[in-house]
Amino acid sequence: MFQSDLLHPKRILITGGGTGLGKAMAHRFLQLGATVYICGRRKDVLEQTAAELSEVTNGQIHALACDVRNLDAVEAMIDSVWEAGPLDVLVNNAAGNFIARTEELSPRAFEAVIGIVLLGTLHATMACGRRWIKAGHKGTVLSISATYAPVGSAYVVPSAISKAGVEALTRSLAVEWGNRGIRMNAIAPGPIPTQGAFSRLLPRPELEALALDRNPLHRFGTVEELANLAAFLISDGSGYINGEVVRMDGGEFLQGAGEFSNLGRALTGEDWESLKPRKRSSP
Repeated sequence: MFQSDLLHPKRILITGGGTGLGKAMAHRFLQLGATVYICGRRKDVLEQTAAELSEVTNGQIHALACDVRNLDAVEAMIDSVWEAGPLDVLVNNAAGNFIARTEELSPRAFEAVIGIVLLGTLHATMACGRRWIKAGHKGTVLSISATYAPVGSAYVVPSAISKAGVEALTRSLAVEWGNRGIRMNAIAPGPIPTQGAFSRLLPRPELEALALDRNPLHRFGTVEELANLAAFLISDGSGYINGEVVRMDGGEFLQGAGEFSNLGRALTGEDWESLKPRKRSSP
């Protein structure tokens, strides 16, 4: 579909790039000739991904440990990248989400998701945007949203709040920064199976069946489909697309808004207990 040098010589940073959607996008961008930086909290995962992808792609990949919730850490990471030259593209992909009854969530549960999804996106976007504007360098920001961001969804309230903010940021800065050569867009994917995250959101096979029944195409999306869409949106071929949130869900949203809202009738008390966030010994 794409020329092999479509993204050459772009320099791209993907937050949350060590696993899932971030890893898939890194793989595709490298195939298309880009230099890719992936960041995340777990250095060992990032280095494993970088080693794996460097063997099968045409571009160059670098792994940088960084917690996007920490503004100082983000600024230091961006400074280290800029030493070799400015970035051309930022992909805000780092995310956190879990299924829960909202009244049972602690303030820290809200803070955990909002810190990664909304504040992490804000920190990285502002760090890149200020540098692009100061240098007069054109840039592109692509953020990963969710189909429920415009309408909300029960049982994923912290994520819905955060993703709505990401979309507002995208549309607002598309206008404010467009005349400085900075494009802002987002992708709102429907259910896409990824290791770990997908099983936490749909822990039982019958819940997957319920999700499939909600989709006119009666299937889930693939990471390859999302990566191809992302590659187009950050390429020069989409240079007149600015301020858009592209929904990629097989038509699920049109069939019924609020992706997780119907779980209240499908989950048992035991299910809710199993879905409660577990404390981790380390980030």
